[in-house]
Amino acid sequence: IATPGMLFSSFCRVCRRWRRLVRDKLLWRYLDLTPYKMSSKALWHLLRNNLRGSLRALKARGCLHSIRKQEVFTPALMQALGRQCPNLHRLCLTETDLRSLSYDCIPSSVTTLELSSCEIPSLWFKVSEASKTCPAFPQIQHLVIQNVPAFSSQHLLNISIQGNLKTLVLSEAYRITVAGFQAAAPHLGGLEHLTLRRCSIGNLLTHVIAFHMRHLQSLDLGDNPSLENRGLPCLSSLLDLEDLCLEACCKLSSEAIVAVCQKLPRLRHLDIRGLEFQDQVIHKIQADLPGCVVTSAVSLGDSSAVSTP
Repeated sequence: IATPGMLFSSFCRVCRRWRRLVRDKLLWRYLDLTPYKMSSKALWHLLRNNLRGSLRALKARGCLHSIRKQEVFTPALMQALGRQCPNLHRLCLTETDLRSLSYDCIPSSVTTLELSSCEIPSLWFKVSEASKTCPAFPQIQHLVIQNVPAFSSQHLLNISIQGNLKTLVLSEAYRITVAGFQAAAPHLGGLEHLTLRRCSIGNLLTHVIAFHMRHLQSLDLGDNPSLENRGLPCLSSLLDLEDLCLEACCKLSSEAIVAVCQKLPRLRHLDIRGLEFQDQVIHKIQADLPGCVVTSAVSLGDSSAVSTP
């Protein structure tokens, strides 16, 4: 039978092991806190006791939809995060109210910023010409915006003119107008990956993409039912394109899709899920694109069918 002294000794050994584990720098390199609604107090505790130079990526969920509406990422906390975690490159925030933060509060080391269901102020991403190389501002290369109601054409222009973007993902960005996208497009020539989902993308914007973004490697126009056949031929100028998603673009015909894909020499993957083509049409698309993997729902209730090169 274990005596109280033996139990205490065993407990101490376990505690020492836990302490060593918690102090392991590798444990704190990629931190995902999104399963939890974090308070500012809890984040301050982590910052003071655990988060140091080893942190590379941080994912966190705020309290935007809670009754208390507590601000989680205050300016002071963000600035402390930047000082203590100089190697933080990826910041992913969900359901977070950022309206009290100025853009220069984002740690300057951040190159990937992902915002989902967040609120942002109207002047975010705005950097003066003299401040573009200022170390106080983040040099965002990869931007993901998902269901951020305030994100507008002006926000897109502000981040685009900085000239650093390689990846741009916009989902449910309903305040982006055609004119706003056209204004930003000349500054997006360095884009390699572009996603525009549920953004009312029409035929005109595919011409803008094809003209200004010649180095795209992946293009996702899924869930844009207004895209028609006449908007596809111009995409044949994207000679570096390897991945094309036309999921649920229900006005497109198989002939128009095949015609443009056959002119893309590097295309390796085509996603046409959600297009109600007959099985024989799907098989013909696969046969006409022998060097391309085609993903599609070949029949109701069936799993995605993939052709192999």
